[in-house]
Amino acid sequence: MLDDTVLDDPDALSALDRGGLLRGAAEAGALSRSAARLATESGLDELRPDGRPRALLVAGPGPSVGCAAELLGAFTNGSVPVTPLRPSGAGASAAELRWTLPGWAGPVDLLLVLTHDGSEPGLVALAEQAYRRGCTVLAVAPPTGAVSATISPPRGLAVPLATAPGAARLQHEVPDAEQSPMVPGGLWALLTPLLLLTDRLGLGHTPPDAVQALATRLDEVAGRCGPAIPTHENPAKSLAQELADALPLIWSETPVADAVGRHFATMLGAAAGRPAACAPLPEALVTHRALLSGEFAGGREDDIFRDRVEEPDALRALAVLLHERTPAADSAAPAARELAHAHSAGVTEIEAQPASSPLEAAAELIATADFAAVYLGLTPNP
Repeated sequence: MLDDTVLDDPDALSALDRGGLLRGAAEAGALSRSAARLATESGLDELRPDGRPRALLVAGPGPSVGCAAELLGAFTNGSVPVTPLRPSGAGASAAELRWTLPGWAGPVDLLLVLTHDGSEPGLVALAEQAYRRGCTVLAVAPPTGAVSATISPPRGLAVPLATAPGAARLQHEVPDAEQSPMVPGGLWALLTPLLLLTDRLGLGHTPPDAVQALATRLDEVAGRCGPAIPTHENPAKSLAQELADALPLIWSETPVADAVGRHFATMLGAAAGRPAACAPLPEALVTHRALLSGEFAGGREDDIFRDRVEEPDALRALAVLLHERTPAADSAAPAARELAHAHSAGVTEIEAQPASSPLEAAAELIATADFAAVYLGLTPNP
């Protein structure tokens, strides 16, 4: 279990949170609103691709870009293929990464460049390659970086990246070694302009009022999951406690929940340094069965001679079911619960509020997961 004396002490959590992760999670709603405003002010309505795009190509560094591409595909409901471009390179630094357009990319395709850094030479080269192919390019990037400087009308638009208050100060005060590669809230700075763009192009239905509802839901989750809310009233702190000595098996069964599950697993690794496995249902009933019955089985006998002072408790599998909406009659969720209980594994479920839109559900699930991962990373075991 996590140390409750720290988990329920906002001042202690703030002192431990040198990277500003809790602040980032709390400011996600404000960041989404700023991103929407900047997209409108930058002239998003004036971007003119050649007709309806044949495909959306998404490129940029970091796991948030992959999650943004996956959610964009879910929200457009297959109306257009969304293809993430994976980088190559000898290392993970911005200077080493390179992206290449697929051979079929051309004037009827739209390239979306997403970056929190904005100085990547590989993204500059990709934008130049896209112009040579006749692609339209939209970049969400810091306004003073090389990427934004490369994008120009009429075939391109650079939307300034929204930043949270205090982000610049933290960037200078916190050593690189202590900064997480996944800052909560950063996903919405990248994704929000894309939602407005796909709505304008008729590829999805996320008008400005839907984006406002997204920001409101993020604010609501921050109000329920913030550090001042005690554990017994705080779903994120309670979830962090459940995950403390567990190997989370994150299961989902809709495209939106699938994207959330992969994001959650990434956040647990990046913000909390904890392993997690995710898989969609019903495939997870097969692919994760061995994790429930093997070394991580909940009912296996413990070694009574083990030195509990020197050795930490063994991880036990915990099934985490993500629900975008109330499960349908043909849902695999009952079978998932039955499988977990048959192996004495715990089960916890995270469900969005009833009658939520897919966008609001994604916001609620991701924000809750972000807070839980940060609490798990900040709070030591007693």
